[in-house]
Amino acid sequence: MALDHPRDMSMSRQAMKAELLDAETESRLAYAWRDDRDEQALHRLITAYMRLAISMAAKFRRYGAPMNDLIQEAGLGLMKAADKFDPGRGVRFSTYASWWIKASIQDYVMRNWSMVRTGSTSSQKSLFFNMRRVQARLEREAASDGVNLDRHQLHEMIAAEIGVPLRDVEMMEGRLAGSDFSLNAMQSAEEDGREWIDALEDERDQAAEVVEHRHDTRQLRQWLLSAMQALNERERFIVRERKLRDPARTLESLGQELGLSKERVRQLEAAAFVKMRKSLEAQSREVQHFLA
Repeated sequence: MALDHPRDMSMSRQAMKAELLDAETESRLAYAWRDDRDEQALHRLITAYMRLAISMAAKFRRYGAPMNDLIQEAGLGLMKAADKFDPGRGVRFSTYASWWIKASIQDYVMRNWSMVRTGSTSSQKSLFFNMRRVQARLEREAASDGVNLDRHQLHEMIAAEIGVPLRDVEMMEGRLAGSDFSLNAMQSAEEDGREWIDALEDERDQAAEVVEHRHDTRQLRQWLLSAMQALNERERFIVRERKLRDPARTLESLGQELGLSKERVRQLEAAAFVKMRKSLEAQSREVQHFLA
């Protein structure tokens, strides 16, 4: 695996020296982080799988990004995976982490490839990373069969192969083939000409919308706090841990802490939601009556 900088080589060597975790140790570390926020367990888990992150980062060097930046993004994806991983689902952490690492690197590559030419939808992302490879294969196969494909036929075949709309293929073709222009370039050579950036629409919320959004958010928060007061202490605890914590606690972990079965915790959660719904509906009727 070729690297760009001595620092990258050092990181790679350190990652290769990290311990290999068996399934039992991996699960124990994951539970320690999820349930007890044990930072030493988190560090050990991430360090053990940093070699995976570096290996996946190296596969994206052909897009021109510095290897050090790719490794950093891969590390961020690895940390997100560790924070969201649920060891109770019976899936190995490496399998789960691979998705987060790949997503983090792809997002970085697309952000830095061009701020204008690339997109962020799943269809556009799939095209960005697969279109040229699929196109080259289709052209080779057609040439070997003595078939001459026109651009429209080729685009249709690419769309069918990758499973995306034809219009997305045509749009990505134009974006990948085009060149970038600075938004600070002048629109004309005249003295009073303006830059292209001045012609962009300001997509930020207007003052009235900001005030309205803040008011609605504050009102909603007050309603939710009032609805929470209708619950007893145990119900409030369950709702907080299940809906207001990230990541949310599992029914099983709450049951162990409260000395209840998983099913009983689920019943208490459902009952709490019914109480909150009634409280919110009552408040909604009061507001409607006041405005009438």
